[in-house]
Amino acid sequence: MSTLVQEDAARTVCAAVFASLPRRDQRRRAEEYVQGLLKTPGRKSFRSLAQHTGGDSAAEQRLHHLVTGSTWDWRPVRAALVEWLTATNPLSAWVVQPMPLPRGGGQSFGVWFVSPRVVTPVAWHPHLPDDGTAPDETYEDAVTAAVLEATESARAPRRPVVLDITDVDAPNALTRLPLAQLPAIARTRASAPLRTADPALPGYGAGPRSARETLAAVTALRRPVEWYDGSPAPSVSLAAAVPVTTPARRPALLLGEWTDPRRPPAHFWVTNMRLPAPVLLRLTKHADRVSRTAATRARQTGLRDFAGRSPAGWHRHLTLASVACAVAALPVPGT
Repeated sequence: MSTLVQEDAARTVCAAVFASLPRRDQRRRAEEYVQGLLKTPGRKSFRSLAQHTGGDSAAEQRLHHLVTGSTWDWRPVRAALVEWLTATNPLSAWVVQPMPLPRGGGQSFGVWFVSPRVVTPVAWHPHLPDDGTAPDETYEDAVTAAVLEATESARAPRRPVVLDITDVDAPNALTRLPLAQLPAIARTRASAPLRTADPALPGYGAGPRSARETLAAVTALRRPVEWYDGSPAPSVSLAAAVPVTTPARRPALLLGEWTDPRRPPAHFWVTNMRLPAPVLLRLTKHADRVSRTAATRARQTGLRDFAGRSPAGWHRHLTLASVACAVAALPVPGT
């Protein structure tokens, strides 16, 4: 996308998503910040961004205040971003992936909007180490907060949630409200304890077994599945889905993917959806699209570049960087 086309696209998106900001100068500074993120190579500091909005110390101070000293609420902006994206692109799935916090340890969880042509983050929630000052928020709590912000912030169509997070207790998380109310599939560990729920399958009635053991007993059910990763030719994996019950005794499906039929499954997923294995496997590939996109967009739009310590500042920077990601993700006109 050429610079002029990208500037026009940024103006269009910013006009839609920053309408909730109460003051005109806030809306103007927010657009300047987004334009600066898109134009500035390398690390995005307030000083480097200010080079595109005046280049003096006053411009730097204005951008700094917009993120760390202002009081505007980032939640309506994120909701407006979701509304704009769903109005202009057919949503395929939400994908949740972790991103390390730049200071103090911990993780953040980003929810990415995935459509056939657009992949961009729309919601964020931090998970901080327990410092003894407040009840420790579990990973599942943090993930749930991020997912609900994205899925409930607008009248978006109901679409599957793909949880690509190895540290979450996936079998229990998917059966715990409110995630249990959403169609979801979550990456899980090979050691996750599950019970085979189909009397016709090996292992039924044997009690909990690991996901690896459960799938090892049903290799005869594997079928080849074609899927695309952006290459002209499809890739092929073997996949099988097994009805199971979670430790909380809730029904689920365990999905295994084999990239080498002579070895154990390469990937393990558990889902509360009752869909054929090929459909589920292709759904998990949205996580790969997000991983590839995130590596590029994080550098391009400064997702990891907030250097402050203010939680509100972190949220505002991630919100503005997410808007920049959405602009960068838009298809090039004519393609």
